[in-house]
Amino acid sequence: APGVERWLEVSSISNFRDYQARRMNIRWRPEAGAKPAILHTLNGSGLALARTVAAILEVHQQPDGSVVVPEVLRAHLGREALTA
Repeated sequence: APGVERWLEVSSISNFRDYQARRMNIRWRPEAGAKPAILHTLNGSGLALARTVAAILEVHQQPDGSVVVPEVLRAHLGREALTA
């Protein structure tokens, strides 16, 4: 992000192992008749929308305050720029 002069996270994934599953008492049976086992959980965001929009606004803002819409998004937004 240009404003802080470093890269910021827009996506993440975490392995919570059995922490959440123990709290929720979630179990699975690896095979019929087997003893139930506590499973592992993952948490992930493919794209943190608010952070992504903030990055687009910051990178594409013009001196007059308008924002040039990236070419790949123009068909979805129906415009080339965002103005006040």
